[in-house]
Amino acid sequence: MDATTARRTGLELSTSWQFWWAHAWIPLVVLIVVGLAANLSALDESIARALFFDGGSLQWIGAHNWWTTTFLHDGGRWLIRILVFLVFLFWAATFGRRDWREWRWQSGYFTVAMVLAIGLVGLLKTLTNVDCPWDLQEFGGRFPYVHVFANRPDALPHAQCFPAAHSSSGYALMALYFVAYEYSKRLARLGLAVGLFMGLLFGIAQQSRGAHFFSHDVWSACITWLVSLSLYTVAFKRRIWRRPVDTPQLGSD
Repeated sequence: MDATTARRTGLELSTSWQFWWAHAWIPLVVLIVVGLAANLSALDESIARALFFDGGSLQWIGAHNWWTTTFLHDGGRWLIRILVFLVFLFWAATFGRRDWREWRWQSGYFTVAMVLAIGLVGLLKTLTNVDCPWDLQEFGGRFPYVHVFANRPDALPHAQCFPAAHSSSGYALMALYFVAYEYSKRLARLGLAVGLFMGLLFGIAQQSRGAHFFSHDVWSACITWLVSLSLYTVAFKRRIWRRPVDTPQLGSD
């Protein structure tokens, strides 16, 4: 490697790191603050009691609600699955349709980002050994509350409720931000808003059923964002649009 190539490589790495950090520091701070608050205080339990749990009837307000259980949980899960599958089919079709090839990198990135983000949250959920709120004694369940990073007694059965898997499928749509980033900052912000809205919608529905606490959803949001960001920055090197350098970004500001 000659000196010019080495300098160019070093500059690219530095720029990529700056881009990653500029987009990562806020969720990292949120993780630290919410993580500490949830483990050192009654933040999660207070939010659950104030908004989602009826202490009089000892029932979660969304436990038997069609909108939260069937529409937003079951329907939302299939919506995301179908969306990812359709985008994957489109990516595969770009190898046969010449006029679709300009969308290959975008559809490929979106598919991989969605699968990785949702898959990582699902994997962590099986490993962290944290109960769902509906299983806790103070909310009508059978088990004592054990904080996320506390030592869980061996006598308790293995639990799988942290981070929040369902909301992660909505938050994973924040990958749309990076799909549009090089093309239009305005569309990128719209994609980010779509992901945040869907994640919040799915998360609130699950919290109202007693499936998750507030902090569970915050962790899912930050994890899915960092996965999409890291994939875009490292694997795709911040380039998924193949356009001439002098082509203006539509809607940019």
